Amino acid sequence: MARRRANTGGEDRVVALLEELTAASRAEPGCLGYAPHRSTEEPRDFLIFERYADEAAFETHAQSERFRRLVLEEAVPNLLESRDRAFYLPIVEE
Repeated sequence: MARRRANTGGEDRVVALLEELTAASRAEPGCLGYAPHRSTEEPRDFLIFERYADEAAFETHAQSERFRRLVLEEAVPNLLESRDRAFYLPIVEE
C-alpha cells in the first residue's frame, strides 16, 4: 500500500501520472492488482493498493524505467508533499 499527498495544485498531474502508471503496472508480470484511489474528503490524498506475486515482482516494478521516470523523477521531487508505503501479507488468500 502506498499513500501519497499531492502538493496543492498538483492533484491533476498526480492523477494523470497514476493513470499512466496503472495501465503499465497492471501489464507487468507478477502484478496481481494495482488500484489507485483518491480520497473523497481530501482531494490531495491518494492511496494505491498493489498486489504482487512475490517480492521479486514488486522489485521489478519499483526498478522499472517507467517507475523511475514517473514517480522518482517527476512526482516525488515536484508534486508530492508526502509519500509513504507499507507492506502487508494476506490473512486469507483469495
